[in-house]
Amino acid sequence: MSLQHALLVSLAEREASGYDLTRRFDRSLGFFWSATHQQIYRVLAKMADAGLVEVRTEAGDGRPDRRVYTIAPAGRAELLAWTRTPTPSETLRSEFAVKVRGMRFGDADAVVADIRRHRDEHAAQLAYFEANCARHYPDPSSLSDEERPTYAVLRGGIRAERAMLEWCDEMVALLSGETLPTSCVQVHPGAPARRGEDGDEAENLNVDADGNLAASVAVDDRPHDVNDRQPDNERTPAPGRTR
Repeated sequence: MSLQHALLVSLAEREASGYDLTRRFDRSLGFFWSATHQQIYRVLAKMADAGLVEVRTEAGDGRPDRRVYTIAPAGRAELLAWTRTPTPSETLRSEFAVKVRGMRFGDADAVVADIRRHRDEHAAQLAYFEANCARHYPDPSSLSDEERPTYAVLRGGIRAERAMLEWCDEMVALLSGETLPTSCVQVHPGAPARRGEDGDEAENLNVDADGNLAASVAVDDRPHDVNDRQPDNERTPAPGRTR
């Protein structure tokens, strides 16, 4: 994806001046694809030269004239081709996560303070998204077909901010010794059974009320044994025994 596609999506929703587009990025699109105002104007000019957008000038009535951009047929064709192209996997790069991992080699107190700062930022962003959702979509059951994609993305932002907020709270509690570590493995309702290489169910996972993995693991409904499915001459001796 490029900034060009983000601008085409915005203009497909509604025509806009360059200033209007910068405000949309500041208030919504920019949370998922960031761009400076200079980048937006630069790319708009290239899109106009390529025939992806059409430009008209509106008199400003005492104010400077404004250039209004409308998506052109070539722009809609580019959007169609883009939506048909599989989206590459998005690799996460997080200086924050690497810094937390390396905190024991530096100033641990400073890193914990940084976690608290990130926590406050995510709490503020979550409040903004939730207020937006309440204002624009008070009754999700009545969403129109045109509103559903935008609502889906907004919900994604809400879920992401909630997850980051919970992660920051968990890290602060864990690093301060307030809570014990929890299992990284959770089983979600409706998740398919895990399969072994031979197609049998590889694991029957026992989980607690919160979905955390319990200690016991079974294979084919029997206690796990490292000697299962091994020929007699390859069985692993029990501790303290020799062959």
